[in-house]
Amino acid sequence: MNEKQKTGSEGEAEAVKHLRAKGFEILETNWRFGQEEIDIIARDKNFLVVAEVKTRSTNYFGEPETFVNKQKQRHLIKAAGAYIEKNNLDLEVRFDIVSVLKSADSYKVHVIENAFYPIVNK
Repeated sequence: MNEKQKTGSEGEAEAVKHLRAKGFEILETNWRFGQEEIDIIARDKNFLVVAEVKTRSTNYFGEPETFVNKQKQRHLIKAAGAYIEKNNLDLEVRFDIVSVLKSADSYKVHVIENAFYPIVNK
């Protein structure tokens, strides 16, 4: 595992800890649908939460959440739809981004609820 992958894995573990501490029920981590992956699928009250975790060791080039682009959002929406269908769920879906900044010996975790919304094409 290279350093970037290690930082990402550590960030995801910190995100899971943080969400659990906030009362989220973690349903899945690293759930895959074809080429798509959802970092964390959780339940927060009556919401199914699809969370993308972005971890960086510096915010020199911007906050971690700024790296979730439109293409990544489309992939998450598609994978979330597959998860809902596969599990026959009837819950409102919320797309969150969990931003993790890693310093030498600690993590700063910030959850952005409703970070983006699916667009319905007519």
